[in-house]
Amino acid sequence: MRLATILTASVASIAIVAAGAAFAEAHGPKRIGITQNNVGVDSYQTTYEQAFIAAAEANADVEVVVLDAGGDVARQIAQIEDLIQQEVDAIIIWPTNGEAVIPAVRKASQAEIPVVVTNSNIAEAGFDFVSSFSGPDNITQGSRAAEIMCDRFKALGSENEARVVQISGQPGYTTAIERAKGFEDHLPEVCPNVTLVETQPGDWNREKSQQVMEAFLVKYDDIDGVYAGDDNMGVGALNAALAAGRAEGITFVGATNFAVGYEAMEKGEYWGSIYQSPVDDAEAALQTAIDLLNGEELPFLNYFDTPKITQDNMGDFTKPVF
Repeated sequence: MRLATILTASVASIAIVAAGAAFAEAHGPKRIGITQNNVGVDSYQTTYEQAFIAAAEANADVEVVVLDAGGDVARQIAQIEDLIQQEVDAIIIWPTNGEAVIPAVRKASQAEIPVVVTNSNIAEAGFDFVSSFSGPDNITQGSRAAEIMCDRFKALGSENEARVVQISGQPGYTTAIERAKGFEDHLPEVCPNVTLVETQPGDWNREKSQQVMEAFLVKYDDIDGVYAGDDNMGVGALNAALAAGRAEGITFVGATNFAVGYEAMEKGEYWGSIYQSPVDDAEAALQTAIDLLNGEELPFLNYFDTPKITQDNMGDFTKPVF
C-alpha cells in the first residue's frame, strides 16, 4: 500500500512537472524578429535600434532577433525568410522598398506569423498580409510642412510670388513618396500662388542633398523656400546655400527634426520641421507586436503624433538626441 502511494505521488509529480513545462512553453517569452532598413544611413535609425533593444531588454516577456538590411532589399527579403524559418512569434519590418518586400511579407502571413510594418509602410497591395502599421502619418507630415512653409511666406509677405524647390527621400521608399505627396497636395491649398519649381531626390543623405542644392542654386536665381523630406537632407541643402552666400532669404523646412536641424533653428538659419522621436517610434513598434500577440484589437494604421516645430515654438521641445 505504501509503495502504491509512493508511485501515485511520483506519477502526480511527473504530471505537474509536465504541465508546468507546457505552461512555460505556451507562456514563455515571445520571440519577435525585426529587420530594419539601414541603421548606418542616419542617426535616426541608429537611435531607433538602440531604443528598440533597450525596450526589449526591459521586458522579461520578450526576446528579440535584431537584423538590419543595410539598405539592400534582397538582403531584407532573405532576412524575412530566415525569421520565418526560425518560427518567430511576430516579425517587424522597416521596409527598404515598399513594393519589393510584398512577396516575403505574404510568406510570413501564410506561415501565420503576424507582421508589423514600422516607420514606413509597404505598398497598398501588401496591406492584406500585414497585421498593423506602427509609425508616423507621413502624408500629414508633408501637409504640416506645407503649412509651416506657407505661414512663413505669409509672415514675410511673399506668399504670392515665392518659388520652392523640394529635396525628397529615396525613390521607391514609402516615407519619401508620402511626405512629398502630402507637401505637394497641400501647398497649393494653403498657398495657391507659391510655385514648386522642381523636385530631386536626396536619398536621405546629407552630402548628396548638398550636391542637389548646389545644382538648384546654379539653375535658379530665385529660390525662396526649400522643403526636404528630413532634416538630415535639409541641413545638407542649408550648407550648400551658406557656402554660396544665398542662405539669407531662403526658408528651409524639413521633417523629422534632427539635432542638426534643431541647432540650425537655434542659429536662425533653418525655419522649421516636424518633431518625430525615434524612441517613440521604436517603442510603439515593439508594443504593437506585443499587443497583437496578446490578442488585442488594434487599428491597421497605428499612428503616433508628430507636431510642427519652428523657431517660434522650439522652446517647447527638447533637442533631439539623434
